Order: sequence, then structure tokens, then C-alpha cells
Amino acid sequence: MKHLHPSRRQLLAGAAALPLLNLTGCASAPSGPSLGRVVVIGGGFGGATAARYLRLWGGNIDVTLVERNPAFVSCPISNLVLGGFKQMADITQGYEGLRQAGVKVLQGEAQTIDAAARKVRLADGRELPYDRLVVSPGIDFMLDQVGGLAAALDKGEIQHAWKAGPQTLALRRQLELMPEGGVFAISIPKAPYRCPPGPYERACVVAAYLKQHKPRAKVLVLDANPEVQSKKALFEKAFKDYYGGILEYRPNAELKEVSGTLAKLEFEDVKADVLNVIPPQRAGDIARQAGLITVNQRWCGVNWLTMESLAVPGVHVLGDSVMPGPLMPKSGHMANQHAKLAAAAIIQLLKGEPVNPSPVVMNTCYSFVSAKEAIHVATVHQYDAAEKIVKTVPGSGGVSAAINQIEGRYALGWAQNIWADALNLP
Repeated sequence: MKHLHPSRRQLLAGAAALPLLNLTGCASAPSGPSLGRVVVIGGGFGGATAARYLRLWGGNIDVTLVERNPAFVSCPISNLVLGGFKQMADITQGYEGLRQAGVKVLQGEAQTIDAAARKVRLADGRELPYDRLVVSPGIDFMLDQVGGLAAALDKGEIQHAWKAGPQTLALRRQLELMPEGGVFAISIPKAPYRCPPGPYERACVVAAYLKQHKPRAKVLVLDANPEVQSKKALFEKAFKDYYGGILEYRPNAELKEVSGTLAKLEFEDVKADVLNVIPPQRAGDIARQAGLITVNQRWCGVNWLTMESLAVPGVHVLGDSVMPGPLMPKSGHMANQHAKLAAAAIIQLLKGEPVNPSPVVMNTCYSFVSAKEAIHVATVHQYDAAEKIVKTVPGSGGVSAAINQIEGRYALGWAQNIWADALNLP
């Protein structure tokens, strides 16, 4: 079979409905009176994009981004770091592009939100007044849902690596030290959780590493859900055709307790050499502190015309913390789309003008099933005025026809493009 080599243009432009490519220009110099002050909490896919587009589209808006980490580290592509196919430097970007766009980037921890006074207080005591606030805090974990998990994480016996960074490297080291013939077990919580296909991608990428370096080792997937949650047929094909004899998938296998690397399920115990537990999740801590959580004590309800909180006026919530619409994933691409919807709406609100009455958001999500081969899913969602929610557009989107290396190249192109879009990279 002849290999195809797409051009850079094809690589970036052909990647499954990525609605970002004509939005990489620089903002014009602000002029006239300030429209207002916007503070953005969280510099991930949602917060960084919101900060950039408030400047790009809004003209003279004073935008301050508060982020606890000195650099942006991407969760998408981080599973390739676990497999040894990429390095942390490949998924790490700085915030200088946002500074060049006129965003004030502050490294710090947002501790409290005083919605009545419209101020954010940082852990170091600084106070930031705002006219509109954007909160994009990602997820935090419900560690009390699994007995012994908090202690095992504190001791470093178990890693979740569901926030890319030090735990990504720690889990990689555990894999490298795992004995030949050992067992890597990954525990998946009940949906919803950040990145529906992510755990299955991780299982495949780890299996690819073990197949090459520790061929007698096993990967055990303990899924609390009744079936694979995204790209089901394609992942099942990868499990069988690529990793038969190496990878075992067990549905309805909810983790109840851990003791070291012993996983205790409802009807059995599983002993692993490396146990990777992805904990149950909820909206980030600052969202809980600010009273933004409105659904199941876990997620933030929003007005889908503006992304404004249903609980706290003047506060817009983005990304994984939001209670999603039907069939809407918690993904980096969707956070980027939330951010653009919110930025456009905030600009209109600051001007005292009406917002877009029928916004559309799109999602594209790639998953690697080996070092170079990937699959994708794409969806389109439009606001329904009658139900006041975003609903999947009938017939939109779809999944890959097959697993192949072309998809892998598109996946890497998608990542480079969305990082550039969010962070104003050259």
C-alpha cells in the first residue's frame, strides 16, 4: 500500500471540521475608552482562548488571566508521553503569546470570588476587580468516592495523571520500572468525566509500549461504565487486532477501594504492578467555593447563549466544569469553543448590545491507538431556543472510517493548531 504524505496545509486544514484556522491574526491596537475589565481564572484550553479572543475581538478590554502554573501543559497528546513516544517539552507551551496580545498574565492561585463586590482574591492577598469574570478551572477529584485513594496518591503508590504534568512523568517512570510479565491496570470512573475517549487511548498507548518493550506484560482496563464511552467500535477493533493477548477490557468494573496497588472491585480484587486510577470528577475547587455548581453537586449550569452561570450573575463558566449539553463531550476543543462563545457574548454585554441568538459550537477529538495511528470523532451542536440548551445537529459529525497513520498526522496537526489558537503562538 502506498503511503500518503499530506502537505502542511492539508495537515492543518483537513482535520475534521476544526473551526480555528482563519482566526490566527493579531489584534489591532485598542483605541477609545475601555469597555471594561475582565478577569479570567484558569489558563487551559478554555481560559487561554477566552483571554486571547477578548483582546482580539473586543478592542480596548482590560483582560487579566490568572493561572497557577508557569506554563501550559496539554492533556491531549500527553498519553503519548506515557508511552514514551513524546516528551513533556512537546506538550508544554508558554504564555508569552498572550502577553504579546495584551493580556496581563498573573501566575497565582485564585482563592475566593466575591461576586457581590465583583472581586477575585488571590492566595497572596492581591485583589482583582472585574466587570465580568470568566472561570475555567477544569476538574478536581472526588477522592472520597474510592476508599484509600487519597492516601495512595499522597504516598505516590498510585498516579492518576489526569492533569498533565508531574504525575504524567511519575506514571511513565512506574511503567518503565514495571517488571516484564507485570500488570498495568487502569480504572475508569463512571461518566461524565474529562475526555471520554482518553482512558481507552491511554490503555492502547501503554499496550503499544509494553508490546515493544515488555511483551509478556498485560494491560487490564477496569471500566465502571457498561461499555466503551467514545469511538466504541474503533477502540474495540484496536483492543482485538492490535493488542489481543495483551489487553483485557472489563466493563461494569467499578473501583470501590485501593490498598497499595490492589484494586478492590465489587465482586473481586485485582492485583496490579502499576495501578492507574482516574478518580471520579467534579468542577474545579474555585467553582465550588464560588457557588457555581448547580447540577448533581458536581457541575456548573450555564446560560448557553453567554456561558454565564445560572447561579452567580456576571460570572461565565467554561470547559470541563460545565454541565454539558446532550452528547457534548468534556474536551479541550469544546472548551476552546465555549471560550469563543463566551468572549463574543461578553463583548456584546459590555457594549450593551444583544448577543448571538443561535450560537453553534463544534468538537473534534483525536485518539491515538498506537505510536502513530489515530482515530477521531467530530460533532456539531446548536442552541435550541425552545429548550434553552445546545443540541447535536442531526447528521453532523461522525467518526473515522478506519484506524490509520494519516489520522495520526492530522491529530498532531490539530494539537499544534489549537495550541497556537488558544495561546497566540506564531
